[in-house]
Amino acid sequence: MRVDTTFEPLVTSRLRMRRSVPEDADAIAAYRSNPLVHRYQGWDRTDVDGVLAQIREMSERAPGEPGWVQLTVEELDGGRLVGDVGLSPDQHDAGVIKIGYTIDPEFQGRGYATEAVGALVDYAFDSLGASVVRAFASAENLPSIRVAEKVGLTLRERIERTAGGQAWHIVRYEIDRDEGR
Repeated sequence: MRVDTTFEPLVTSRLRMRRSVPEDADAIAAYRSNPLVHRYQGWDRTDVDGVLAQIREMSERAPGEPGWVQLTVEELDGGRLVGDVGLSPDQHDAGVIKIGYTIDPEFQGRGYATEAVGALVDYAFDSLGASVVRAFASAENLPSIRVAEKVGLTLRERIERTAGGQAWHIVRYEIDRDEGR
């Protein structure tokens, strides 16, 4: 796998995915803190200071290096921030890139997640040289699962985890480079 030290924003027909900057923290914290969004996410902190700390930490990391890199998703027309996507090499499986995605509920239902995630999958294969792209989701998060399936990821595993006396049902979706999109 490769590290992209000269990252340029990913651009689709309607969206630009660029490195998140401190000025994005308020908007990202607002939708990540929304109970309808947060219930499916695993972030420790969704307050502005927590999001700002994550953005600063990730700013030192190039895509392909160990750890998450978050990209802010914005509309090309008008530049409104609509969500964020992220990627990280899997610590335990060489050649595997994990992805995550969140779209602000105000902008959901417009195909933005599918467009952004499709571009992220292509980037992981083409620029980082990944052999597999992997996404995890709550088994109850049907919109997230639909996005994964629309961009070509297929269900590989159902997982049950217990934390704090609460059971979590998770699904693992993947696409191999050889499967194509």
